[in-house]
Amino acid sequence: MTTNGADKDTSKAPYGARGFPESYFDVPAECFAGVVKDEGPDFKIEIEKVPVPEPAPDEVLLRLNVTGLCYSDVHFCIGDILPRISTFGVRSPGHEGAGVVVKVGSNVKNWKIGDRGGVKPLLDTCGNCELCWGDKEVYCRNSIHTGLRCTGTYQQYIVSPARYTTRIPDEVDDYTAAPIMCSASTMHHSLVESGLKPGNWAVFPGGGGGVGLQGVQLAKAFGFRPIVIDTGSERRDLCLSLGAEAFIDFKEVPDTGAEVVKIADGQGAHAVFVTAPKAYETAISLTGTRIGARVMCIGLPARGSVVLGEDPNHLIFRNLTLTGTLIGSMHDTDQALQFAKRGLLKGIWTAYPLQKMPEAVAKLKRGEVAGRCVVDFNL
Repeated sequence: MTTNGADKDTSKAPYGARGFPESYFDVPAECFAGVVKDEGPDFKIEIEKVPVPEPAPDEVLLRLNVTGLCYSDVHFCIGDILPRISTFGVRSPGHEGAGVVVKVGSNVKNWKIGDRGGVKPLLDTCGNCELCWGDKEVYCRNSIHTGLRCTGTYQQYIVSPARYTTRIPDEVDDYTAAPIMCSASTMHHSLVESGLKPGNWAVFPGGGGGVGLQGVQLAKAFGFRPIVIDTGSERRDLCLSLGAEAFIDFKEVPDTGAEVVKIADGQGAHAVFVTAPKAYETAISLTGTRIGARVMCIGLPARGSVVLGEDPNHLIFRNLTLTGTLIGSMHDTDQALQFAKRGLLKGIWTAYPLQKMPEAVAKLKRGEVAGRCVVDFNL
């Protein structure tokens, strides 16, 4: 297990610029995959060998070097938000993949063997509806969710539609790129959707976690003023080093809402970015008396476990908006990668070898993960 932090040089993480040996591109008949056993609350992941798929004419075959682990994987295995993955005949979850093209379909002209590519929460969209034509492609009713409706990135070799595969800049290593496919892209989309302007206050309850840390960095890069609510000296130091202007320890401060108001001009947050479902309970209070504030709903709670609402009079007189954002688009993902390329978005990860994937997923499920977890298929 390898862990990095804000003070580490992530450019030296594996799998950045090209330079793989020729044997790397030999495609085997079988590969390793993390597969789900005993779906439901007590599910587990086991490592098995599975057949390597053949790319269709419009697809590329990726050899993934790294997959990120996301709590949505847990939801899909338990089945507490959407149907379990077995409903669609899928055995391997995962939707944060970074690797290299090792084979291209007969119709593919814009990708070649050796190109670096990433797989996102959506494997594909229809590309032929009003949502896809606008800025709502991630809500396409005919989209294919990676790791739910098709094999996910817990499998080392997977196929991906050439048109919807994300190019990874050589300056961004795969340990950083894999989580960008979901969490950083999602945060980029939510920050844009919030409509904040430079100098506005952005509050991140639970911001010391993996998604929140990426949000803090992107908010800083956008010119916003991040405030993090979390606990512990380690998270405090990390958040402040990554751009947070203030850190509020909820175990030390009895009224976090009042403290946010005190810091944010005596009014409150311009926007609250909720990445941790437990934070929905107090999210509205963090806007204080700010007119036109927004609560951005990002973290997915188990179905029916959380209700977010307010007296309509409060919403009306404060011009308060509650907004849900799902994941990032192709554009959001590319933009997040560009921030990483410029050094404005650093990967904060703990890396596990393939055989430790079951252990890493179990830790994620128990809520014992700080930053992002990545699994290296080559270790």
